[in-house]
Amino acid sequence: MGEITAPVPAPRSNPQAQPPLTGQELLAAACCLAEAAPNPGTVWEAWERYGVALLPLGRHFDALRVPAEQVHDVVGSDEADTVATVLTAWLDGPVLRDFRSSRGPYYVLIAPGADWDGPAERLTTGTYLGVARPGHATLLSRWVVLPPHPGALCNTQYVRTLLAATASLRTVR
Repeated sequence: MGEITAPVPAPRSNPQAQPPLTGQELLAAACCLAEAAPNPGTVWEAWERYGVALLPLGRHFDALRVPAEQVHDVVGSDEADTVATVLTAWLDGPVLRDFRSSRGPYYVLIAPGADWDGPAERLTTGTYLGVARPGHATLLSRWVVLPPHPGALCNTQYVRTLLAATASLRTVR
């Protein structure tokens, strides 16, 4: 088993699922996400028409693509509420899931340029991510953990620690 060189962050003290956001908080999160595009109006139009908008990465946020199996291994479940509770407790930042298949990956949103040398694939400039409007579920993409506030992103140390736990679990098995 490899060593973790960075300090190991602990999960938040209250490991419960994310409390529901108010309508105003959802609107603020949506506005912040729409600003990732050069023309936010096109994002709003896509959300209205399709429920999902393609947002460019590398400007306001990057994404780490984590296979569903890896998330479910570390969580110990593939049950949506359980996954949401664990990811909220550990990451305290926005996470989406691609639902085009039962094995659809999770996308952890991180700051552009944030230090990342972990096992998950980093998606950045030149890539677009299908993002559901906060508060609206679609068949293609859903929020597992909504942005707790506008501009919130996941800390890469927390992501690294969570994924290291997955590697440890696979070694034990």
